[in-house]
Amino acid sequence: MTETPVTEPLDLKAHIRTIPDFPKPGILFRDVTTLFQHGGAFAAAVDRMAAFAKAQGAEVIAGFDARGFILGGAVARSLQVGFVPLRKKGKLPHAVIGEAYTLEYGEETLEAHADSFSAGQRVLLVDDLIATGGTALAGISLARRLEAEVVGFAAVIDLPDLGGADRIRAAGVTVAALIAFEGH
Repeated sequence: MTETPVTEPLDLKAHIRTIPDFPKPGILFRDVTTLFQHGGAFAAAVDRMAAFAKAQGAEVIAGFDARGFILGGAVARSLQVGFVPLRKKGKLPHAVIGEAYTLEYGEETLEAHADSFSAGQRVLLVDDLIATGGTALAGISLARRLEAEVVGFAAVIDLPDLGGADRIRAAGVTVAALIAFEGH
């Protein structure tokens, strides 16, 4: 059976589930797993992110633990470039470098293998959502410490009221978000 081609742009926002008070009271969690479950919406999101990555001249895609792995891996496959996982502390088996950062609801440490990037390699970072920008800035710092050139940051969702995309831009990185939700 063949799938009918989509002739109109998909409304990606319609495929995002909102869960109130998760992971703590007052947070409206924007859940992209419902987008992943819809083949057309998932493909459209990956295609749009891949087009941005290609326009930025990305040579490798780095994705954030865990939803950024799904998106970043698909973008890397689409472009036929490598993929680097950026993981939470203690999850990578080889020599690592780490970067502590603050989330909108806690603190974490992000790690990358010490040999993840080559000097001058053009890296595009991918995640599901931009909130305060803490995770993105930690990833930018890790890539730059390994002498890579960060050419962009792509996400499905931006929460502009939290200012993360502005913080990423202030770090000198071009941002592409496919959709935005007001509030937090």
